[in-house]
Amino acid sequence: MAAVRRLLAARRVGHAGTLDPAASGLLLVLVGRATRLARFTAGFPKRYEGMLRLGAETTTDDAAGEVTVTDASWRALDEGAVRRALADVAAREEQVPPAVSAKKVAGERAYRLARRGASPALAPAAVRIHRLEVRGVALPDVAFGIECSSGTYVRAVARDAGRALGSRAHLAALRRTGIGPWRVEEAVALEAATAASLAAALRPLADLVAHLPRVDLAPEAAERVRHGRRIEAATAFEGPVALAAEGEVLAVAEYRDGAYAPSVVLAS
Repeated sequence: MAAVRRLLAARRVGHAGTLDPAASGLLLVLVGRATRLARFTAGFPKRYEGMLRLGAETTTDDAAGEVTVTDASWRALDEGAVRRALADVAAREEQVPPAVSAKKVAGERAYRLARRGASPALAPAAVRIHRLEVRGVALPDVAFGIECSSGTYVRAVARDAGRALGSRAHLAALRRTGIGPWRVEEAVALEAATAASLAAALRPLADLVAHLPRVDLAPEAAERVRHGRRIEAATAFEGPVALAAEGEVLAVAEYRDGAYAPSVVLAS
Protein backbone atom coordinates (compact mmCIF):
# COMPACT_ATOMS: atom_id res chain seq x y z
CA MET A 1 0.00 0.00 0.00
CA ALA A 2 2.83 2.39 0.82
CA ALA A 3 4.31 2.00 -2.68
CA VAL A 4 0.97 2.75 -4.36
CA ARG A 5 0.40 5.75 -2.10
CA ARG A 6 3.85 7.12 -2.94
CA LEU A 7 3.69 6.54 -6.69
CA LEU A 8 0.21 8.03 -7.06
CA ALA A 9 0.72 10.74 -4.42
CA ALA A 10 -2.57 9.59 -2.92
CA ARG A 11 -3.58 10.22 0.68
CA ARG A 12 -6.08 7.39 0.90
CA VAL A 13 -5.20 3.91 -0.29
CA GLY A 14 -6.84 0.67 0.80
CA HIS A 15 -7.55 -2.80 -0.47
CA ALA A 16 -10.41 -5.25 -0.79
CA GLY A 17 -9.60 -8.75 0.41
CA THR A 18 -6.30 -9.68 2.01
CA LEU A 19 -3.91 -12.34 0.77
CA ASP A 20 -2.24 -14.87 3.05
CA PRO A 21 1.50 -14.13 3.37
CA ALA A 22 2.41 -17.28 1.41
CA ALA A 23 -0.11 -16.59 -1.38
CA SER A 24 0.45 -14.59 -4.56
CA GLY A 25 -1.78 -13.05 -7.16
CA LEU A 26 -4.41 -10.36 -7.47
CA LEU A 27 -5.05 -7.70 -4.84
CA LEU A 28 -7.75 -5.12 -5.51
CA VAL A 29 -6.32 -1.74 -4.48
CA LEU A 30 -8.66 1.17 -3.78
CA VAL A 31 -7.48 4.75 -4.19
CA GLY A 32 -9.05 8.00 -3.02
CA ARG A 33 -12.84 8.01 -2.90
CA ALA A 34 -12.88 4.34 -3.90
CA THR A 35 -11.79 3.43 -0.36
CA ARG A 36 -15.29 4.38 0.78
CA LEU A 37 -16.67 1.49 -1.29
CA ALA A 38 -14.56 -1.31 0.20
CA ARG A 39 -17.47 -2.93 2.03
CA PHE A 40 -19.51 -3.21 -1.16
CA THR A 41 -16.86 -5.46 -2.74
CA ALA A 42 -17.32 -8.19 -0.11
CA GLY A 43 -19.79 -10.05 -2.30
CA PHE A 44 -17.43 -10.51 -5.24
CA PRO A 45 -16.50 -14.18 -5.77
CA LYS A 46 -12.78 -14.94 -5.78
CA ARG A 47 -10.86 -17.30 -8.06
CA TYR A 48 -7.69 -19.20 -7.17
CA GLU A 49 -5.27 -21.78 -8.50
CA GLY A 50 -3.86 -23.96 -5.74
CA MET A 51 -1.96 -27.08 -4.82
CA LEU A 52 -2.88 -29.33 -1.91
CA ARG A 53 -0.41 -31.83 -0.56
CA LEU A 54 -1.60 -35.04 1.03
CA GLY A 55 0.13 -36.70 3.95
CA ALA A 56 0.18 -34.03 6.66
CA GLU A 57 -1.92 -31.39 8.40
CA THR A 58 -0.34 -28.26 9.83
CA THR A 59 -1.17 -25.69 12.49
CA THR A 60 -2.10 -23.15 9.80
CA ASP A 61 -3.54 -25.57 7.21
CA ASP A 62 -0.82 -24.45 4.80
CA ALA A 63 2.90 -24.99 4.29
CA ALA A 64 3.81 -22.13 6.64
CA GLY A 65 2.65 -24.00 9.74
CA GLU A 66 4.14 -26.77 11.80
CA VAL A 67 3.07 -30.33 11.03
CA THR A 68 0.57 -31.59 13.59
CA VAL A 69 -0.30 -35.02 12.20
CA THR A 70 0.86 -37.20 9.33
CA ASP A 71 -0.84 -39.99 7.41
CA ALA A 72 0.49 -42.21 4.62
CA SER A 73 -2.80 -43.71 3.49
CA TRP A 74 -2.79 -41.39 0.45
CA ARG A 75 -0.43 -43.91 -1.19
CA ALA A 76 -3.41 -46.21 -1.77
CA LEU A 77 -5.56 -43.50 -3.40
CA ASP A 78 -6.27 -42.97 -7.08
CA GLU A 79 -7.41 -40.00 -9.14
CA GLY A 80 -11.05 -41.02 -8.99
CA ALA A 81 -11.04 -40.91 -5.20
CA VAL A 82 -9.43 -37.47 -5.28
CA ARG A 83 -12.06 -36.11 -7.64
CA ARG A 84 -14.90 -37.51 -5.53
CA ALA A 85 -13.45 -36.00 -2.35
CA LEU A 86 -13.12 -32.54 -3.87
CA ALA A 87 -16.67 -32.76 -5.21
CA ASP A 88 -17.85 -33.62 -1.70
CA VAL A 89 -16.04 -30.61 -0.21
CA ALA A 90 -17.38 -28.32 -2.96
CA ALA A 91 -20.96 -29.28 -2.08
CA ARG A 92 -20.63 -28.27 1.56
CA GLU A 93 -22.32 -25.08 2.69
CA GLU A 94 -20.30 -24.64 5.89
CA GLN A 95 -16.62 -24.61 6.73
CA VAL A 96 -14.66 -24.53 9.98
CA PRO A 97 -12.07 -21.75 9.56
CA PRO A 98 -8.39 -22.48 10.19
CA ALA A 99 -7.22 -22.12 13.80
CA VAL A 100 -4.81 -19.44 12.60
CA SER A 101 -7.25 -16.97 11.04
CA ALA A 102 -8.79 -13.57 11.65
CA LYS A 103 -12.04 -15.08 12.90
CA LYS A 104 -13.01 -13.95 16.38
CA VAL A 105 -13.52 -16.27 19.37
CA ALA A 106 -15.04 -14.55 22.42
CA GLY A 107 -14.01 -11.21 20.96
CA GLU A 108 -10.40 -12.11 20.19
CA ARG A 109 -8.77 -13.04 16.88
CA ALA A 110 -8.19 -16.76 16.56
CA TYR A 111 -4.58 -16.30 15.39
CA ARG A 112 -3.73 -14.42 18.58
CA LEU A 113 -5.13 -17.24 20.70
CA ALA A 114 -3.19 -19.77 18.63
CA ARG A 115 0.05 -17.84 19.12
CA ARG A 116 -0.42 -18.17 22.87
CA GLY A 117 -0.76 -21.93 22.51
CA ALA A 118 -4.54 -22.04 22.85
CA SER A 119 -6.77 -24.20 20.65
CA PRO A 120 -9.70 -21.93 19.78
CA ALA A 121 -13.00 -23.67 19.08
CA LEU A 122 -14.15 -22.05 15.85
CA ALA A 123 -17.77 -22.33 14.81
CA PRO A 124 -18.58 -23.40 11.24
CA ALA A 125 -19.21 -20.48 8.90
CA ALA A 126 -21.44 -20.35 5.85
CA VAL A 127 -19.48 -20.48 2.59
CA ARG A 128 -20.23 -21.14 -1.04
CA ILE A 129 -17.93 -22.88 -3.48
CA HIS A 130 -19.15 -22.08 -6.97
CA ARG A 131 -16.55 -24.25 -8.71
CA LEU A 132 -13.82 -26.65 -7.60
CA GLU A 133 -11.92 -28.40 -10.37
CA VAL A 134 -9.05 -30.86 -10.30
CA ARG A 135 -6.29 -29.60 -12.60
CA GLY A 136 -3.87 -32.47 -12.14
CA VAL A 137 -3.07 -35.34 -9.80
CA ALA A 138 0.53 -36.35 -9.06
CA LEU A 139 0.14 -37.78 -5.57
CA PRO A 140 0.75 -36.58 -2.96
CA ASP A 141 0.07 -33.31 -4.82
CA VAL A 142 -3.25 -32.27 -6.30
CA ALA A 143 -3.52 -29.12 -8.42
CA PHE A 144 -6.94 -27.47 -8.41
CA GLY A 145 -8.87 -24.38 -9.42
CA ILE A 146 -11.56 -22.86 -7.23
CA GLU A 147 -14.11 -20.05 -7.38
CA CYS A 148 -15.66 -19.30 -4.02
CA SER A 149 -17.48 -16.75 -1.94
CA SER A 150 -15.66 -14.11 0.03
CA GLY A 151 -14.79 -15.48 3.45
CA THR A 152 -13.98 -18.96 2.18
CA TYR A 153 -10.62 -20.22 3.38
CA VAL A 154 -8.90 -22.20 0.62
CA ARG A 155 -6.54 -23.52 3.31
CA ALA A 156 -9.54 -25.13 4.96
CA VAL A 157 -10.69 -26.56 1.62
CA ALA A 158 -7.34 -28.37 1.32
CA ARG A 159 -7.57 -29.61 4.91
CA ASP A 160 -11.13 -30.86 4.45
CA ALA A 161 -10.27 -32.58 1.16
CA GLY A 162 -7.55 -34.55 2.94
CA ARG A 163 -9.96 -35.63 5.63
CA ALA A 164 -12.61 -36.54 3.05
CA LEU A 165 -10.03 -38.89 1.54
CA GLY A 166 -9.45 -40.52 4.91
CA SER A 167 -6.00 -38.95 5.05
CA ARG A 168 -4.57 -35.53 5.90
CA ALA A 169 -3.63 -32.57 3.73
CA HIS A 170 -2.56 -28.95 3.71
CA LEU A 171 -2.36 -26.16 1.14
CA ALA A 172 1.07 -26.20 -0.49
CA ALA A 173 0.64 -23.22 -2.86
CA LEU A 174 -1.99 -20.63 -3.72
CA ARG A 175 -2.42 -17.88 -6.31
CA ARG A 176 -5.46 -15.61 -6.59
CA THR A 177 -6.34 -15.19 -10.24
CA GLY A 178 -9.55 -13.15 -10.06
CA ILE A 179 -11.92 -11.06 -7.96
CA GLY A 180 -15.35 -10.50 -9.47
CA PRO A 181 -14.79 -9.00 -12.95
CA TRP A 182 -11.07 -8.38 -12.40
CA ARG A 183 -8.34 -10.77 -13.58
CA VAL A 184 -4.74 -11.06 -12.51
CA GLU A 185 -3.63 -10.82 -16.16
CA GLU A 186 -4.84 -7.21 -16.19
CA ALA A 187 -3.04 -6.25 -12.98
CA VAL A 188 0.15 -4.25 -12.53
CA ALA A 189 2.98 -6.18 -10.89
CA LEU A 190 4.01 -4.21 -7.82
CA GLU A 191 7.74 -4.73 -8.37
CA ALA A 192 7.45 -3.19 -11.85
CA ALA A 193 4.92 -0.48 -11.00
CA THR A 194 5.43 3.11 -12.04
CA ALA A 195 3.24 6.15 -11.56
CA ALA A 196 2.22 5.93 -15.22
CA SER A 197 1.38 2.22 -15.18
CA LEU A 198 -0.67 2.55 -11.99
CA ALA A 199 -2.54 5.59 -13.29
CA ALA A 200 -3.35 3.71 -16.51
CA ALA A 201 -4.65 0.74 -14.50
CA LEU A 202 -7.13 2.79 -12.46
CA ARG A 203 -10.75 1.98 -13.19
CA PRO A 204 -13.88 4.15 -12.77
CA LEU A 205 -15.62 4.18 -9.39
CA ALA A 206 -18.73 2.86 -11.11
CA ASP A 207 -16.98 -0.47 -11.73
CA LEU A 208 -16.90 -1.18 -7.98
CA VAL A 209 -20.69 -0.92 -7.70
CA ALA A 210 -21.67 -2.24 -11.13
CA HIS A 211 -23.16 -5.30 -9.42
CA LEU A 212 -25.60 -3.15 -7.42
CA PRO A 213 -29.02 -2.03 -8.66
CA ARG A 214 -28.72 1.42 -10.21
CA VAL A 215 -31.12 4.35 -10.02
CA ASP A 216 -30.57 7.26 -12.42
CA LEU A 217 -31.62 10.58 -10.95
CA ALA A 218 -33.11 13.78 -12.31
CA PRO A 219 -31.01 16.94 -11.75
CA GLU A 220 -32.90 18.11 -8.64
CA ALA A 221 -32.67 14.72 -6.94
CA ALA A 222 -29.01 14.42 -7.92
CA GLU A 223 -28.24 17.74 -6.23
CA ARG A 224 -29.88 16.54 -3.01
CA VAL A 225 -27.83 13.35 -3.07
CA ARG A 226 -24.60 15.29 -3.60
CA HIS A 227 -25.30 16.92 -0.25
CA GLY A 228 -26.12 13.63 1.45
CA ARG A 229 -29.88 14.21 1.60
CA ARG A 230 -32.62 11.65 1.28
CA ILE A 231 -34.67 11.42 -1.89
CA GLU A 232 -38.12 9.97 -2.35
CA ALA A 233 -38.36 6.90 -4.55
CA ALA A 234 -41.20 5.08 -6.23
CA THR A 235 -39.20 1.86 -6.68
CA ALA A 236 -37.67 0.14 -3.67
CA PHE A 237 -34.67 -2.17 -4.06
CA GLU A 238 -33.57 -4.32 -1.17
CA GLY A 239 -30.02 -3.66 0.02
CA PRO A 240 -27.49 -1.12 -1.32
CA VAL A 241 -28.30 0.81 -4.49
CA ALA A 242 -26.02 2.97 -6.67
CA LEU A 243 -27.47 6.44 -7.29
CA ALA A 244 -26.20 8.04 -10.48
CA ALA A 245 -26.69 11.04 -12.73
CA GLU A 246 -25.24 11.79 -16.17
CA GLY A 247 -23.16 8.63 -16.09
CA GLU A 248 -21.54 9.40 -12.71
CA VAL A 249 -22.17 7.39 -9.55
CA LEU A 250 -22.96 9.92 -6.84
CA ALA A 251 -23.66 7.71 -3.84
CA VAL A 252 -24.60 4.34 -2.49
CA ALA A 253 -27.88 4.38 -0.60
CA GLU A 254 -30.46 2.15 1.05
CA TYR A 255 -34.24 2.37 0.95
CA ARG A 256 -35.83 3.31 4.28
CA ASP A 257 -39.30 4.67 5.03
CA GLY A 258 -40.16 5.53 1.45
CA ALA A 259 -36.88 7.18 0.50
CA TYR A 260 -33.29 6.42 -0.41
CA ALA A 261 -30.85 7.50 2.31
CA PRO A 262 -27.23 7.85 1.16
CA SER A 263 -24.79 5.81 3.26
CA VAL A 264 -21.73 6.71 1.15
CA VAL A 265 -21.56 9.96 -0.84
CA LEU A 266 -18.98 9.94 -3.63
CA ALA A 267 -19.72 13.20 -5.40
CA SER A 268 -16.82 15.61 -4.87
